[in-house]
Amino acid sequence: MEMRPWQKLLIAAVLSTIIVVSSTIVYFNHFAKRRLIISTTTSLYDTGLLDLLEENYEASHNVDINIVATGTGIALQQAQNGDVDVVFVHSPSMERTFLERGYGENRKIIAYNFFTIVGPTVDPAGIAGKTVQEALRCVVNYGRNLTDQSGRTKIWVSRGDNSGTHSKERNLWEITGYDYTLISAEPWYASVGSGMADTLNVADQKSAYTLSDVGTYLKFHKDGVISLSALITEEQALLNVYSVMAVKSSIPANQSIHEQINYSDAMDFIKYLVSPVAQQLITDYGKEAYGQSLFFGAVQHLTTNMPLHLVDWIKSHAFFNGSECPPQYRNGFPELYP
Repeated sequence: MEMRPWQKLLIAAVLSTIIVVSSTIVYFNHFAKRRLIISTTTSLYDTGLLDLLEENYEASHNVDINIVATGTGIALQQAQNGDVDVVFVHSPSMERTFLERGYGENRKIIAYNFFTIVGPTVDPAGIAGKTVQEALRCVVNYGRNLTDQSGRTKIWVSRGDNSGTHSKERNLWEITGYDYTLISAEPWYASVGSGMADTLNVADQKSAYTLSDVGTYLKFHKDGVISLSALITEEQALLNVYSVMAVKSSIPANQSIHEQINYSDAMDFIKYLVSPVAQQLITDYGKEAYGQSLFFGAVQHLTTNMPLHLVDWIKSHAFFNGSECPPQYRNGFPELYP
């Protein structure tokens, strides 16, 4: 029986729809970008370094990088929950706990710079030219004297957000001989509970001192956002080391399975970060705009063991059991650990 015209049109329409749908599926399977979610510190994000690395990586990879900028503590919690694929942070003690609890693997030390103690140019506490410990003692004495004499307070501003910078600050108070819980409760001490940008702005408004990563400080100072001066710089105690870790999809500690983790692209991105191209981008970043690098690539130093004093500083500060990533926390990719 011969088909009627409307039947022929219906069949043609159905076939056309099938072809369009099939073509769309093929396109998305082969050409749509995969998503890679990275949780990182505000210092890497606020300075613009991660934007540069993202642009360079995406130019040659079929990946759409999504960046979540927050403090190290929150970044690691997001990774623990399986909400991100990669963490790029700067608190070795928290990173070690993260690895030991089975949430991440294949840690690589990627970059370093230094924290700096910044404050008003007139430096009323007289910390310039002193060691970190001497400087912190001066801050305490200055704050306590002001409180006793005039009631003026808040001459030290802390991030207070469980970030890598906040962790470093706590450590500095403790090695100077102060109980952090007690010192942070004194009336001259202010806690912002926010990122580096907010902390620097509050310190600037109050003509107070604070601890900052040098990258964020230099950017904000160069851009005219703050007028604070860098008073203590590049001491071993102020070393700031950045590491990257892949998030595990299977967590033995609590028997969780994070099937959404993009592990393949996470490891590919880590291999990119250790590459000569990425390491050079890191080392060169900021030279033209700020007159000095905001960060320095760490891979070549650790590979060549030079300069020895800097390598010793990095190892002392950021190695666990003599390694940037002990064997039990590695999963393949032997080329990362020569």
